[in-house]
Amino acid sequence: MDSWDEVRTAWQVARLGTVSGAAEVLGVHHATVIRHIDALERRLGAKLFQRHSRGYTPTEAGRDLLKVAESAADQFGQLAGRIRGQGSDVAGDLVVTSITGMSPLLVPVLAGFQARHPQVTVRFLTDSRLFRLEYGEAHVALRAGSVPEDPDNVVQPFGVIQTALYASRAYAESQGLPQGPEGFARHRFVGTEGDHARAPFNRWLAQHVPQDLIVFRATEAAALTAAIRSGVGIGFVSLHEAATCPDLVQAMPPQPEWEAPLWLVTHVDLHRTPKVQAFLAHLKSEAKSWVGAGPSAGVAA
Repeated sequence: MDSWDEVRTAWQVARLGTVSGAAEVLGVHHATVIRHIDALERRLGAKLFQRHSRGYTPTEAGRDLLKVAESAADQFGQLAGRIRGQGSDVAGDLVVTSITGMSPLLVPVLAGFQARHPQVTVRFLTDSRLFRLEYGEAHVALRAGSVPEDPDNVVQPFGVIQTALYASRAYAESQGLPQGPEGFARHRFVGTEGDHARAPFNRWLAQHVPQDLIVFRATEAAALTAAIRSGVGIGFVSLHEAATCPDLVQAMPPQPEWEAPLWLVTHVDLHRTPKVQAFLAHLKSEAKSWVGAGPSAGVAA
């Protein structure tokens, strides 16, 4: 193919469905987008799009070409991510992703690392989706649950998330606390919505608490804790976070089946770079204080 620019333009039109959307993403005039599409169709001798009032829809030939274009774009993204992480200095972007709810522990660690290495710009990403290390979307990922199995990743165990059931002091004083699952029927609960419901403690809650008693659901850990502290009902909070909330009282102590293992994950191509190694060493050193906090620690090695 003589012109990657034309293929890239066609890919953006197919992805967004409009010339104007592609022009905005590419930073060019909409006439340039149309010119690229026309030139590419002439070069290939085939129509790549069906034009209609709502935009552009790829034809069969267009879909075939765009599969190749998408793969090429992914490969370029992967290459760029690896090149950014291969410098000899501890500098540039450091992209760290983690499960939601770890911010109170990780942000001070990231801030300390940035202060020690002022040439580094920290990007901390939390989302329900899994960031793809193989495409350079992150340098280091902190994941929970079953051990990650991608053969191109370096996976290290990093302790467990410890949680317990908590209620606000006001709730406990007005409603009392259950002595165990047999007393749950007289209480209200706070639970997780969406992908995070797969965590061991959330699965346990779903098995032991009738759905109609879970009166408040949310996708963000901060929202769940706020609901519990507001007296909505009983719910899971990490031990580390609960230690910072004097208005919470423990309704049930931590149970082994509630623990969620944590994993440090890096891509094999970036694992040995100075920046990643420096951050991993810093993180592991700082995490020792999490363990040393005794029963209030949210993570135990």
